Amino acid sequence: MDFTFTEEQQAAVEAAKGVFAGVSPDGVPSPALSPGAVAEHFDRPLWARLAEADLLSLLLDEESGGAGLDAVALCLVLRESAKVLARVPLLESSAATAAVQRYGGGELRAELPTRAGRGELVLTVAANGRTGHDPAELAVTARQDGAEWVLDGAQTAIPWAGDADLVVVPAHTDTGRTVLALVPRGHEGTVLAEQISTTGERLGELRLESARITAPHVIGAPGAWEWLRDLLTTGTCALALGLGEEVLRMTSAYTSKREQFGFPVATFQAVAVQAADRYIDLRAMEATLWQAAWRISTGAGGALPASGDVAVAKIWASEGVRRVVQTAQHLHGGFGADTEYALHRYHAWAKHLELSLGPAAAHEEALGDLLAAHALG
Repeated sequence: MDFTFTEEQQAAVEAAKGVFAGVSPDGVPSPALSPGAVAEHFDRPLWARLAEADLLSLLLDEESGGAGLDAVALCLVLRESAKVLARVPLLESSAATAAVQRYGGGELRAELPTRAGRGELVLTVAANGRTGHDPAELAVTARQDGAEWVLDGAQTAIPWAGDADLVVVPAHTDTGRTVLALVPRGHEGTVLAEQISTTGERLGELRLESARITAPHVIGAPGAWEWLRDLLTTGTCALALGLGEEVLRMTSAYTSKREQFGFPVATFQAVAVQAADRYIDLRAMEATLWQAAWRISTGAGGALPASGDVAVAKIWASEGVRRVVQTAQHLHGGFGADTEYALHRYHAWAKHLELSLGPAAAHEEALGDLLAAHALG
């Protein structure tokens, strides 16, 4: 493996840094002080700037107006977005659009990727299931009725659902096959209820009661859901890494200035050791992230399927980002809980990322199943 980033990938990072340079994590009310959502909508002006910088079409081919890049490039951009807590559905929309281009039928591929890459359509994915612990594809049933598919069930904690034009809903058939249905907002037979994340952002619970979706808007290609789920999970790891890196930077800056007994607390051995442990966490998160993104991007084989590397990355991301923010709070003392200081926001976002697409325990179980099913050595 060669983890050296290509010129195109590095150019995407520079473009992202330029777009996110003016974003403030304190751009909305604090979730600790807001009884409901911190804002009604995601950051639309930022979304427009991402579209102008061609960062919404990274994974799309040139025919769709994209850059033809891979999961590594997307993760590099997501890493930068998390450093400023960018309030945009960059991961969900990019991943869903790429899945449509890769697995969708001709009618879907003809128009949707181009419009989504320009920021005209916003997509999200119902990947949480009913509880966040059960497989999302088991939360909704799908049966074919002539030229339509009929969906019944419920999906919870759908990110940015109130703003998305289309929700990609995984559903299982009576034969055990998984399909992906593109459900428009406000579609007949659906009810969207508001939920609130620890971040203070609006999520959605989507209930489907005999909702009918035309066949061209249902993706039945084998492996589509597994590929999309792996990309979403890996992207979540990239967000956790970027957030953790920014939190450690904030902690380093604070402990270098905060003095006790006439010395910066950063010079105390106990403080330095804790910061060093968190640095090791971040480097492990980074190594496992690029391994997973590389497997998704190249389709390279291995002792385990790519989902094994994704599981390892998410285990490290979930546990690592939790340890990073907890140590940061400890080393900041009471200042870390000050609602006029951004650290408490990063802590709230870290908790959301820790549990998104499954906590570490869920991925440890999945990894155990993979190890049991594939002989190593």
